[in-house]
Parts: sequence; structure tokens; C-alpha cells
Amino acid sequence: MTGIYIHVPFCAKKCPYCDFYSVPYRKATAEAYVQAVIRNLKHYQNPDTVDSIYFGGGTPSLLSVKQISDILETCSTNFKLDSMTEITLEHNPTRTDRNYLYELRKAGVNRLSIGTQSFSDTQLKLLGRTHTAKQNLETVQNAFQAGFYHISCDLMLALPYQTEQVLTETLKILTSLPIQHVSAYLLQMEENTPFYTSPEILDNLPDDDTSADRYLQTVQMLEKAGFYQYEVSSFAKSGFESKHNLKYWYCQDYLGIGAGAHSCIKNRRFYVPKEIENFCQNPVQEEITISENACNSEEKLMLALRTSRGVPLSALQPEAQKKLAILIKNDYIKLKENNYIAMTPKGFAVSNAVTAMLI
Repeated sequence: MTGIYIHVPFCAKKCPYCDFYSVPYRKATAEAYVQAVIRNLKHYQNPDTVDSIYFGGGTPSLLSVKQISDILETCSTNFKLDSMTEITLEHNPTRTDRNYLYELRKAGVNRLSIGTQSFSDTQLKLLGRTHTAKQNLETVQNAFQAGFYHISCDLMLALPYQTEQVLTETLKILTSLPIQHVSAYLLQMEENTPFYTSPEILDNLPDDDTSADRYLQTVQMLEKAGFYQYEVSSFAKSGFESKHNLKYWYCQDYLGIGAGAHSCIKNRRFYVPKEIENFCQNPVQEEITISENACNSEEKLMLALRTSRGVPLSALQPEAQKKLAILIKNDYIKLKENNYIAMTPKGFAVSNAVTAMLI
């Protein structure tokens, strides 16, 4: 099974914490870009069935339904899709229009990933988001009424001024909605972003212990509401895990289309340069190889440790196995059935450190 990732690098406004490749939305540029995406999709041939298509960004919901439909029709013509193919589109809550959502569903999109981030207007303003908590609610409700029965919401953690009570209120609202998936991310300070040099942000960031507390609070409240943790940042009701995101952690094939998109096909990792003009003008998107030996045993171990399924005990080197007793004793790792090991929520909260001990 193969996944297709389509990068849509347009935003109405750049968020001050984001370092993903994006440019201001222009109608003519977006149309030229969509045509280039279609051209490149026609170039690639893959005998495997495509079981996931993911429109990420940027803000994919800036595209028209026709543009999205044209891309999906090209995927259907050039790849093997079936009725179970998961088709996800990242959606900005500033666009609450139920008719647009209905037309998206009609075009074939069957999973919506909504960038809610918080249900506190104060926190949303701090994040530079252009939507409100009310728009979050309207978007989710309208999406459900438009026929989306697989809805994911994004949640940002460890924000300045995000107290236990503020987060509790957001989680209460979030888990009351007709959603089936949550992606919860700790705020990262990325270079070359306004947040990275903002005194207000830097002076009010929570320390590591507080960040871990907010993360564990989220895990506990989501699990109580029926969302089980299947990856360090991903929570789902049973049967609603993201097929596409799991490809990254299980080293399955995925093809990235678009400026800045990454791919991993047959153990070869490559990416497309972050230049829209270059992408649109070239007859085929330029590929820059990162590795011809991706998904080796060490990389597979590192990625699989991000998941609740974990890894076989036998996959660890003898030196790493000696450290397990300490990690298990301190509740960072648990020993599962069939001699698998996996991180606990406490381990996920400091996953980089735990992974470093085992690799």
C-alpha cells in the first residue's frame, strides 16, 4: 500500500510559530500550482494500491472544490484507489461554510483535519490564529452535518499562559464534539520564526516539567473520553487512526507531490525544493535524494518507538536491552505481550531522551 502526500503551500496569513514552507495565497499562482501537481501525478506510476491521500500545507482549504476534485480525479486515473482509500484535507476554521464542506465531501474527501489548536480565544490570539473558538465549533459541527464522520482536530500544548484550567476547558469542549481523532503537539520554538525572537513568548514559555504535565493531562483526559493514544502525538477512537500518518512511523511508502514535499519510495528518501516557480515551470518536479538506504533497522526502530504498538524486544541491541530495567522501573517503558516494548505516556513525554537510550 502506498500513500500520496500533496503539499499546498499557500496561506492567507503566516502563523508566527510555523516554519513549514508556505507563501501568500494568489489565485493565479494557486491555479498554476494545481496544474503542476496534476502534471506530476501523471508522471509517476506505482503498481501498489493507494490507500491514503493527504492534502497538507499551508492551507489546502484555500483551494477551490474544483481544484481539489481535479487533483483527486488525476489520482484516480493514474493510481489504484478503492472505496476504502482515506482522503484527508487540512482545513482552516476560518472557512466555516457548510456548502463548501458539503461539496468537499461530495468530491471525495472523506477525512477532515481541522486546525482548531485551542478553544480559548486568548490562546488563539497569542498563536496568531485568525479564527475564534466559536468558529472552531461551527466548523466541526458543519463538517459533521456535511457528511464528515472522520474528523480530526489539532491541539497545541505547552503554550505561554496555558494553565491546567485553560487546557482542561479546551479538552472538555473538544471531547464533546462529534470528532474521532486528535493530534496534540507541543509548541516548538523554530528558528526564523517570529516566536523564536519574541520576548513575550520566550519569557513565558513553560519549563520542561510543566510541559510534561500539560502533555500527560491531555493523554489522561483524552483516554477518559475514549481517544486512545496510538502515537506520541496522535489519539483516536477505535478504528479511526490515520492511515496516512502511520505510514511515516511504520516506514511504508509515500509519494510527496509539490514544492517542499518529501517522499519515501522503496527505501529511497527524497524531497522537492521549496520553490513554487521552479516546481511550476519544470516538466517534472525536481527530486533531491536524502538517502538511498532509508528505513534501515535503526531508523525503523526509532520511528516505531513513537507508536503504542512499539517494537519487538529482539530488535534492541544487547547494550540497549541492559537499560530496559531502569526505563521500566521508572515507568518510561512497558513490556507488552509477545515480548514487545512500548513507551508509556510518561515515556512519550520525554520520547527523544528515551529513544536515545535505546538506539
